Amino acid sequence: MNREMLMLVDAISREKSVELDVVFDAVEAALASATKKLHGGEVDIRVSVDRDSGEYETFRRWHVVPNEAGLQIPDAETLLFEAQEQIPDIEVDDYIEQPIESVPIGRIGAQAAKQVILQKIRDAEREQLLNDFLSRGEKIFVGTVKRLDKGDIIVESGRVEGRLKRSEMIPKENLRSGDRVRAYIAGIDPTQRGAQIMLSRSAPGFMMELFRQEVPEIEQGLLEIKSCARDPGSRAKIAVVSHDRRVDPIGTCVGVRGSRVNGVTTELAGERVDIVLWSEDPAQFVIGALAPANVQSIVVDEEKHAMDVVVDEENLAIAIGRGGQNVRLASELTGWRINIMTAEESQAKQSEESDSVRQLFVDKLDVDAEVADILIAEGFTSLEEVAYVPLQEMLEIEAFDEDTVNELRTRAKDALLTMEIAREEKVDDVSQDLRDLEGLTSDLIGKLADGGIHTRDDLADLAVDELTEMTGMDEEQAKALIMKAREHWFIA
Repeated sequence: MNREMLMLVDAISREKSVELDVVFDAVEAALASATKKLHGGEVDIRVSVDRDSGEYETFRRWHVVPNEAGLQIPDAETLLFEAQEQIPDIEVDDYIEQPIESVPIGRIGAQAAKQVILQKIRDAEREQLLNDFLSRGEKIFVGTVKRLDKGDIIVESGRVEGRLKRSEMIPKENLRSGDRVRAYIAGIDPTQRGAQIMLSRSAPGFMMELFRQEVPEIEQGLLEIKSCARDPGSRAKIAVVSHDRRVDPIGTCVGVRGSRVNGVTTELAGERVDIVLWSEDPAQFVIGALAPANVQSIVVDEEKHAMDVVVDEENLAIAIGRGGQNVRLASELTGWRINIMTAEESQAKQSEESDSVRQLFVDKLDVDAEVADILIAEGFTSLEEVAYVPLQEMLEIEAFDEDTVNELRTRAKDALLTMEIAREEKVDDVSQDLRDLEGLTSDLIGKLADGGIHTRDDLADLAVDELTEMTGMDEEQAKALIMKAREHWFIA
C-alpha cells in the first residue's frame, strides 16, 4: 500500500505539474481529516508521511496557550503550566504531540481522499498563479469582466482573477460581462474564496498609477506625485513636485492640449482633475490646493494641525465648492484641517481669541489689561511663551525693562506650576477604566480631566465635536475614541 501511495503521488504530480511536496501535503491533509472524523470533537491531528518509504505516522496535538487565556478549544489546547509539567522549556504557541494509531489509507475511502487531494492541489495551483502574478510587481490589474459574485465583479486576467467590490467601483459605473477593465490592486485577502486579489477603481492610488502610466517623467524620477484625494467619478486633486528645475510639473502632467490628463479622465468616467503644485510650506500647499479660489490670508494652528483660510465673499462659494467638495478634497490632499471663513468672520474669531488670551494674562500674571495687550501685540499667546521664550527676545520689548520682564517670567512659571498641580489633582479623580482605555495618552487624559470627563461613560456620552474642541484631535480620531469608549455598552 505504501508503494502504491508513492506511485499515486508521483502520477498526480506529473499529471497536474505540481511539486511532489504539494501532493504529499494533500495526502497528509486527507489522512488527518479522516483521523479527525474518527475521534470526533475538535481534536487537532497531524500526519507525517515519509517521502522515501511512503510510511506515515499520526499525532494528536495540543496548542499551548497562556494560563490567563483559558481553554477556548479544550480538545485541542493546553495551558502553559500544564504543558511545562511534561516539557519544562516549552513556550506559548508551541505544540505538545502524542503519537496515536494511524488510519489505514483503505479506511479513508478512495473518493474522499481524492477530493481532499485534488482540492489541495487546486489551492496550490491557485496560490502559485497568484504568486507568479504578484512577483511581476504590477499595480494595475488589466482584465475582462467574467461574472458577478454576490454583487462583486470578478475580473479575469489570464488564469488569475481579481475581485472588484461594488463599494470600490466608480459611482454610476455599469460594467457588463466581457467589458475590458483596469483597476488598482488594493491588496490580497486570503480569507476570500475564489478571487483573492482585491481591486479598486475608486482608490486614490488608482489615479496615481494612471498618471504614472501617462507621464513618463514620473517613472524617470523627474516628477513625483506626493498625494491624491478623490471624489470618485466627480472630482479629484493630485499634488505633484518636480525634481528637475527644467520640468514644469503641472504642464507636464496636463500634456500637450491636455492629452495626458484627458487620458486619466477618460478612464475614470469623466472625473475632473485639479493638478496642484506641492510645497514644503504647508500654507502655500493649502493655497494651491484650494484653487481656483483666491486666498486673502491664512492663520496656521500647528497644535491642532488646522488652518483658518480667509477669502472674500466672491471666492467663498468657490473655496468651499458644491457640497463642500473643494475644501474637503483640499483637506484630504494636504492632510490639514481647513476652515474657510470671510474676513469679518476671521476678525471676529481673532478678537474672541485675543479677549481669551488677555483674560488669561490678567488672571494668571496679575497684570492690568494694558500690559496684557502689549504681550498680545508682541505675539505672545500663552503662559508657556511668557515663561520660556528666550530672555533676550522679551528684553527687546520697548515697553518693558529688565525687572518687569523677570517678574513676568517668574509669575508665568509660578502660574504654570499651580495649574499643573491642579491638573494632576483632576487626573487623580479619573477612573481606572478610563485610564486603561486603548488610545488614551497621559496628555489626552489631562485634557479630558480639564473638561470634566472622569469616567469611561463620561467619554462615551460626548459628541464628536465636543471631543475635538476639548482635545484638538481630528474628527476621525475623536469618532474612533468615542466608539472605543462605548464598546462595553454592547457586550452582553
